[in-house]
Amino acid sequence: MDYPELAALLLGFFALLPTVASLTRFDQWWVRGFDFPRLQISALILFVIIYTVSVFEFNATWEYVLVLFLILSFVYQGIKIFPYTIFSPKQVQKFRGKDPANQISVLVSNVLTTNNKYKKLIKLINKENPDLVLTLESDSEWEKALEVIEEEYPNTVKIPLKNLYGMHLYSKLGLVDIDIKYLISDEIPSIHGKVVLRSGKKINIHCLHPKPPSPSEDDTSTNRDAELLLVGKEINGRKATLVFGDLNDVAWSRTTKLFMSLSGLLDPRIGRGFYNTFHAQYPIFRWPLDHVFHSSDFLLKKLKRLRKMGSDHFPIFIKLVYDPKDEDMNGEPECPDDEEKEWADEKIDKGVHPENHPH
Repeated sequence: MDYPELAALLLGFFALLPTVASLTRFDQWWVRGFDFPRLQISALILFVIIYTVSVFEFNATWEYVLVLFLILSFVYQGIKIFPYTIFSPKQVQKFRGKDPANQISVLVSNVLTTNNKYKKLIKLINKENPDLVLTLESDSEWEKALEVIEEEYPNTVKIPLKNLYGMHLYSKLGLVDIDIKYLISDEIPSIHGKVVLRSGKKINIHCLHPKPPSPSEDDTSTNRDAELLLVGKEINGRKATLVFGDLNDVAWSRTTKLFMSLSGLLDPRIGRGFYNTFHAQYPIFRWPLDHVFHSSDFLLKKLKRLRKMGSDHFPIFIKLVYDPKDEDMNGEPECPDDEEKEWADEKIDKGVHPENHPH
């Protein structure tokens, strides 16, 4: 075996590792981390396929086997990300008319606690004029800086924290039955309640920011998965519902897809694009971490990623219209099978906060 073939063999092994890891159910941070850069992994696999084909003489069976597995791995990665390309059918349809009374717009921004470019976010809020603003990683300094918007956004929920999990909700619309919960940890809050549309219709909202699997945050994805799946089970097909925030998970992961199946919520990005919100500073390493999911009785008016505001996340903006009479226009999420439900229950049991949800 010459050096080019040896290099091809080693490259092939490393290119296959992310696919093999993501097929497992191990929840260690380095395994689940392979769920994130699927587009980048696909590009790497394609490069390795081209390289191996160019250097192999194909006089040994293992060469054919390696190339075959690389091709299958490339197809697998492509299947995962295909729904989030413009070539896939749209899951959520556009609203074509005008109905301001049943319209709601949301701006979600992970501000990065150490970021002090407050005016950049305030400028975006003034420009986009959303009904709801959710900030994540916001502490008391961010709370003070955002006081200038409270004349327009008089209804607020404030949870200033220094641990990167502070959360602030600002609303032009009425908020009722608001409950701050600590589903998994006393350090990780979430906001639950209802927002009242101008028509008087009450919409259920869930604002989330679970802890990510990483060496500096959480060794495994169990707690993140448990929080998402617990909320998904509690929604359980309920109509007039929005879930938004930095979920620290990508749209195409097994956990997020199961969350959608359990909750019955839809993803307006399907068929429209990735809308990558992280990392704002490194274009080659970007994936969608900030999400807005909604029940099928909403149609989409507008969806866009906003410009940088000093954080490592881009803000995301969405405008929806509550339109139950036309909900049949939308697609439907897959129903979870018994095996997936069992896996979700296991995750919840391992990660759930025992005081809030005794078993």
